Amino acid sequence: MSELQFSVVIPYKQRLRNLRVVLASLAEQTLPADRFEVVVGALEYAHEYLSLVEEFAGRLNIVTVMAGGEWNIGRARNLAIRQASGEVVVLLDADVALPRGCLSSLYDRYYADGGNVCVLGQLIGHDGRTDAPAETGDLPEHTHFREILADLEATPGVRRDRRWLFEPVVLPWTIVWTGFLAVNAATVRRQDLYFDEEFRGWGGEDQEWGYRVQAGGTPIVRGEDVFGLHLPHARDVSENFRTFDANKRHFLAKWPVLDVEMYRRFDCWETNRRYPDAAREASRAAGGGGRRLAVARGTVGGADTLLLGAVVDERGRLDDPETGALFDTGAPDRVLPLVGFALPFDEGSVQECRLLPPVLRLAEEYREAVLKEAERVSCRVVTPV
Repeated sequence: MSELQFSVVIPYKQRLRNLRVVLASLAEQTLPADRFEVVVGALEYAHEYLSLVEEFAGRLNIVTVMAGGEWNIGRARNLAIRQASGEVVVLLDADVALPRGCLSSLYDRYYADGGNVCVLGQLIGHDGRTDAPAETGDLPEHTHFREILADLEATPGVRRDRRWLFEPVVLPWTIVWTGFLAVNAATVRRQDLYFDEEFRGWGGEDQEWGYRVQAGGTPIVRGEDVFGLHLPHARDVSENFRTFDANKRHFLAKWPVLDVEMYRRFDCWETNRRYPDAAREASRAAGGGGRRLAVARGTVGGADTLLLGAVVDERGRLDDPETGALFDTGAPDRVLPLVGFALPFDEGSVQECRLLPPVLRLAEEYREAVLKEAERVSCRVVTPV
């Protein structure tokens, strides 16, 4: 076992004011400084950053991995994670400050007995839906935030992150935000839990990472009295959600399954509310017995055609030979186990989309969602009489 309890992994670029407050909060942890390290993945070569690190010499053990190139938060995290030597990896954004007793409490409560768990921390003050100015020049010093953190820490049971107020959470990966969480380093290595660097810009990469955590059997839990304070910084919400939409499409293309499909179509709250019912509806429409609805794509009469409402068996093979016979080659080029709520295809990229009877057996609200998506991806939609 490592002598270091934690490796605090921070992705960084051009967030100097925020990072100074975050490092100050780490330097004041009740956990002794020789029990954790701070590993920064910095995607810039900046003398200002090195000067900041020097301010904390002797107070924090800071390891920095530097590289050039455009901002990619997955790449920055990966650079740092690969250098982490602690027993537990704490993913912490450069704009999240921690209360003094946070690391000690986190370890004692969840990791002292060697437990394998991914612990989510609340992000107090996080609001990803409000624009902020280009530069937060009036960011207060750490003493201001120290008082806020102390007040929060003195109030056990605080619940100010909406993820802690929402029930039921049937798909925990949907509420994974990597602004602040912890996971065993051994789990990271065993499950190859590095970030997909194909995600660009803001959003989606943390839920996809959480999807793999959950798929590997590691429990994802909302931490009790585990929280950080989100600091103000520049933010362009419209641009963020533009990249988020593209990232969710990449997520679905990578993992074409019902829960990811629903996450692509609905938000995480609606996905958790609807998923059990939607899964039952999809099974019923497919005829039960382990059969599933699917989409099949290939050429029909020389035209690029998508069939929604194909049925596949437990092994993913078309259940009805007549469906395959519709295609020019006697079989589709591609079959995905999706209902049709969301598809990993561009707008208007399919010449024709045909809705087969099984998908029309869905309840009305789900049929409408499928029809809307069919109209988005195809030039022409055909439904049976």
